[in-house]
Amino acid sequence: MQGDALPAVLVDDVSKTFEIPRERVQTLKERALHPFRRSGEDKLRALRGVSFAVQPGEFFGIVGRNGSGKSTLLKCLAGIYQRDAGDIYVNGRLSTFIELGVGFNLDLAARDNVMLNATMLGLSPRDALSRFDRIIDFAELHDFVNLKLKNYSSGMLVRLAFSVMIQVDADILLIDEVLAVGDAAFQQKCFDEFERIRAAGTTVLLVTHDMASVRRFCDRAVLLETGRVVEVGDPERVGERYLELNFSADARAAESEETGEDAPSVAADEDVQAEQSDRYGDGRGEITEAWFETADGSRTGVLPSGRRCTFAMRVRFHEDVTDPIFGVTLHDIRDIALMSPSSLWDHPHPGTFAAGEEVVLRFSFENILAQGRYTAAPGIAQGASIDKRYRMLSFVVTGTRTTEGVADPPYEVDIVRERVPSVEDVVQ
Repeated sequence: MQGDALPAVLVDDVSKTFEIPRERVQTLKERALHPFRRSGEDKLRALRGVSFAVQPGEFFGIVGRNGSGKSTLLKCLAGIYQRDAGDIYVNGRLSTFIELGVGFNLDLAARDNVMLNATMLGLSPRDALSRFDRIIDFAELHDFVNLKLKNYSSGMLVRLAFSVMIQVDADILLIDEVLAVGDAAFQQKCFDEFERIRAAGTTVLLVTHDMASVRRFCDRAVLLETGRVVEVGDPERVGERYLELNFSADARAAESEETGEDAPSVAADEDVQAEQSDRYGDGRGEITEAWFETADGSRTGVLPSGRRCTFAMRVRFHEDVTDPIFGVTLHDIRDIALMSPSSLWDHPHPGTFAAGEEVVLRFSFENILAQGRYTAAPGIAQGASIDKRYRMLSFVVTGTRTTEGVADPPYEVDIVRERVPSVEDVVQ
C-alpha cells in the first residue's frame, strides 16, 4: 500500500435517501377508483454525509449493524444506486460481488454457468475458457460439471460461485458478506485465497458482520450507524465499537444523542437487566447496586475481552457486622460458575461495619472471558449468608476473535519446523 499515492476509492460527503410510500396502489382498479388519493411517503435516510478514502492495495472493512447503510454504500460505489449528494471517485477497474451466484441459471449445467457468469463479471470468453479448469478445481466439483444447478445443494452452489468470483481480474473488489462459504475445509480455502488476494496488493472493500474477519484481513475499517460514519481507523478499535453498538443500549443512546437521532429500541437490554434475581440471606445487610466499570472507571454493560475491568457493588448494613466476606461469582449462559473473586484472602479482616453504613467493593481483573453473555451473582457473608443475589447483573463480553472455550487468555505460539530425514540420511 502506497500512502502517498492517489486513493483507489474516495467517498466524499455521500448521502442517499429512499422515499417509501405509506400506502401502495396494487391494481389498476384501485388507481381508477381513487385517482387523486395521495398516500404520502416516508423518507429513509440511508447515508448521511459519508466520507472516507481507501488507498491502493488496502483491505478495507465496512461494518455496521443491520440498517446502518453498509449495502447501500456498496451499491452506490458499484453504480447500482445513484447518490443524492456527494462524490465517489474510483481509480482502477472495479468488480462487485454483492451476492454469490447472481446471474446463475439453474436450468443450465455448471459448465455453461461458469462461462456465462465469468463473462458477466468481466472476463473475456477466451479468459473464462482458459480459467475454467482452475474454477472447477477450486470448487472441487469435477464430478458434477455437467449437472444442472437446480440439482446442486446450496453448499455446492456457493462453492461454484465463490470459485468464479476469485478468478476475476480487477484492481478493486467490492465484496458483500461472501467470506467463508461451504464446509470447514472449503472455508479454510476461502481464507487462504483472501490472504493471497491481500498479499497480491488488490484493493478490497469488504462489507461484513464478522469482526474476526475484519481483524484478520483488514488494514483499516469504517463503522456506520444510522447512515453516518462513527469511526474510521484501526480494525480492532472499529470492531470493538461495532460490538458495543450491538450489545450496549448506553452506547446506542450516546451515538443517537451525538447525531441528533432518536435512540434505537433498547427493550431487549432492559428486559435482561430487569430480570428478577434469586436472592437469599439473613438480612443483616443488602447489596443495593452492582455494576461493571471499564479501565477508566466508566460504567458499562459491555466488556472487551483481553482488557482490564472492574466489578463493583454497593452494600448497606442494617445491623453491626464484623469481618464480613464480600464476593461475586460470574456464570455463563449455562449457569456454570467461571470465576469467584472474594475478599477472603486479601482482606480477611475488614473490620466492623455499623448499622446504616454503606460500602462500595471493587474487584478488578484482566477479562479473559470469551465473547458471549454472562451473569454476575454478588454476595456477602459472615458465618451465614447475609445477602446473595443470583443473576443480579447481566453483561456481555465482546471480542474480535473467536474461540471454542469459555476463556480466551493471552498465549504465545511457537512453531518449529523439523527437518524430515532423507533417504540418504537413513542409508548413512
